[in-house]
Amino acid sequence: MKLSRILSNHKDISRKQANWLIASGRVAVNNAICTDGAAEVDRFASVQMDGSTLQAAEPAHYLMLHKPAGFLSATLDNTHRTVMDLITPELRPDLHIAGRLDRASTGLLILTNDGRWSRQLTEPRIKIPKVYRVSTAYPISPETPHRFAEGIWFEFEQLTTSPADLDLLTPCEARVTIYEGRYHQVKRMFHAVGNRVTALHREQMGNIRLDDDLAAGEYRPLTAEEINLMPD
Repeated sequence: MKLSRILSNHKDISRKQANWLIASGRVAVNNAICTDGAAEVDRFASVQMDGSTLQAAEPAHYLMLHKPAGFLSATLDNTHRTVMDLITPELRPDLHIAGRLDRASTGLLILTNDGRWSRQLTEPRIKIPKVYRVSTAYPISPETPHRFAEGIWFEFEQLTTSPADLDLLTPCEARVTIYEGRYHQVKRMFHAVGNRVTALHREQMGNIRLDDDLAAGEYRPLTAEEINLMPD
């Protein structure tokens, strides 16, 4: 929301008067004077005018969870346990999941109440890399890295996936980096080359890596450095 609108919503003043008050240096955002009425201010920022609080800052939450198998990436389900069951109750109400994992998959899951920030993780046009460790039912064929690099045709969506990277670790294990987040994408890509994924573990999203010290089911807040790794 624009700063001038916050003023006009809380005071019996016009937008023109709000801009004049802001330009006069009488308004602070997060305790710093702001003179730009068009500045975008989210709900996580405090706004004061002449020392009086117009908007109190809401706490922002950014959590890294080591998702175990058997939990749905959902906020609520009437049948299965969800990842929210792993989070302390007072944090749950406003959280959403940035980049889901299916029930059987494990690894890095990000939960936050900051939708603007989380969109940087999930927006397809930004092409944030997502890194998975994959186990397969059969040995990975020599042509698979080339097929993944070319992109795999998905009939249902009528599209070819963006180029993906595959690093072979063992005959039936690889590290795969994709730049999208389509439905069951990694499993469908292996199915397209005649193989089947038996285990899928997400290690990284963008520059945020799963903390090696987190056991399955544990979580911690992201550090300020990790939060700031996301592009604006």
